[in-house]
Amino acid sequence: MSGFEADERLARDSELLTKIGLCELRLMNDARWPWLVLVPQRADACEIFDLTPLDQTMLTFEINLVAEALKRTTDATKINVGALGNIVRQLHIHVIARSEGDPNWPGPVWGFGAAEAWDEDSKAAFTAKLLEKLSS
Repeated sequence: MSGFEADERLARDSELLTKIGLCELRLMNDARWPWLVLVPQRADACEIFDLTPLDQTMLTFEINLVAEALKRTTDATKINVGALGNIVRQLHIHVIARSEGDPNWPGPVWGFGAAEAWDEDSKAAFTAKLLEKLSS
């Protein structure tokens, strides 16, 4: 983990919730969707294949762990998982809860409207519920 630091754009656009094992778990600063980001704590990793085979296995495990906890937290219609990285090159994986009727359903979340700040009480309640589901 030496030399790891979250990309400045990820740090600016999200809040660190916890460190799971391999990854930081971050909450995007956009209340329109329950939108999480996993960032493997490995310096210079841009692609999944940049990780060791063991880290790749751990990443898959942590993606599934977070996706399941998010589904149980939100009862979303669909959990979207993606590693795009065209703008932020540092390896990071988006885990987003989508539900029919949410802003831009069924279209993508990227590039749609302007981000809406979380209300502090809503963010605290969501985070507490998610972390509880993550540990159970």
